[in-house]
Amino acid sequence: MKTLYKKSCLKLSNFTCEEIFYLIQLSKFLKKHKHNKTEKKYIQGKNIALIFEKQSTRTRCAFEVAAHDQGAHTTYIGPNDTHIGYKESIEDSAKILGTMYDGIQYRGFSDTVLKDLKKYSKIPIWNGLTDKFHPTQILADLFTIIETFPKKSLKKIHCAYVGDAQNNIANSLIEAANIINFKLNIVAPKSYWPQKKLLTKNYSLNNNQKNIFYTDKIQEGVRNVDFIYTDVWVSLGESDDVWGSRIEELYPYQINKKMLNMTNNPDVKILHCLPALHNKKSLIGLKLHNKFKINNGLEITDDIFNSSINLSFQQSENRLHTIKSLLVSCLSEEKIF
Repeated sequence: MKTLYKKSCLKLSNFTCEEIFYLIQLSKFLKKHKHNKTEKKYIQGKNIALIFEKQSTRTRCAFEVAAHDQGAHTTYIGPNDTHIGYKESIEDSAKILGTMYDGIQYRGFSDTVLKDLKKYSKIPIWNGLTDKFHPTQILADLFTIIETFPKKSLKKIHCAYVGDAQNNIANSLIEAANIINFKLNIVAPKSYWPQKKLLTKNYSLNNNQKNIFYTDKIQEGVRNVDFIYTDVWVSLGESDDVWGSRIEELYPYQINKKMLNMTNNPDVKILHCLPALHNKKSLIGLKLHNKFKINNGLEITDDIFNSSINLSFQQSENRLHTIKSLLVSCLSEEKIF
């Protein structure tokens, strides 16, 4: 699609509905050829900088493998590998990187850094996660939803997001619902609804848009939904000191059998962007289970996480294909469809 060539993805609303559906269609095409070992390289010889101020497993691996599969080269720039923002301004760094690379992925804290990278590098910039938005994750989620219910229009999907709705996943999910017009319920205590300072006239808490509904009542929020989406209750960069209050206020919003029964939908599916604190097999999971005397997961119980209705590992694989779709669309002029 010509409109995507040399385009940046700072947040999902940088794209039109048509462009998002194209990216998902291309993801499906690239995934098929990846699995069939018939993949064509559309960005052979391109160079991509991967800037990581925050830790990453899925995002880093997805960008590196996507680029490698397509014949592009990557340079990983970790938090201790650069002078960016410390000894050298974002502006100066962006100008330099813009002469060496064809595109930049940034995963960090500030959306202002993203905007400066775009402004001064003059090459495509992709948001791998910031405090406010996580567009590449939501692209993978939308692709996963379509794969799960291929005969159901995405615009007919009904999704509930439960838990902390002030994080980047909730923000980008709301953007997706605004653009595509699928039904989205934000199910959380009112103090965990999206922050007003992030909202625009097209991104409101007033329920003016009939497809987006906010409630603190769990049964009302999950009734008849196709998907329940959740995330960990403390985001990267937040202090561990907030765990006590988060668990106290959000534990009633844990995905468990009781919540699933409230949906009245035997075919309901679970989405989780990972990592998940569903058991004691991670250091943080063990620490929190023991400290707060929890026996079966935080945001999701272990039995539900390990059931067939949990699509989180499918979402993770689809990060690779949607990111590859993004790279190909933004860096190649070749017409694929």
